[in-house]
Amino acid sequence: MKIDMPSVIDNPSDADVRFLEDRITEYNVETTGITDGRILSFFIRDECQEIVAGLFGWTWGGACEIRDLWVRKDLRKHGYGKALMAAAEDEAVLRRCTLIALDTHSFQAPAFYQRLDFEIIGSHHDYPRGHVKHYLRKTLKK
Repeated sequence: MKIDMPSVIDNPSDADVRFLEDRITEYNVETTGITDGRILSFFIRDECQEIVAGLFGWTWGGACEIRDLWVRKDLRKHGYGKALMAAAEDEAVLRRCTLIALDTHSFQAPAFYQRLDFEIIGSHHDYPRGHVKHYLRKTLKK
């Protein structure tokens, strides 16, 4: 069997990325025995059914990770982000999660998350150059 050396692919297909994610998930489940992983997503749409805000993440083994939270620029500061986070927290509690973890950059929304009782538990400086990437956590009440 001949195996090619790695090459840079700037725009991998969704199928190729999903393939990698599925292999990592398989390994994680095989190694931990924890099989309760589920996607967590919420979307807010306008009257034309276009997405104007959304949240994507997952729950697994008592933890919830928020990977993406976005609100269209003209709708920011109108409560949509807060509503999405509240919906995610409610669902995480229903799924018996005890914490939510996420990350954000200094130019994104660390203060927003801190107002929602998240605490910064770590930071990387110059990620990207001139900015800070923060890692946050919130303990959920049962």
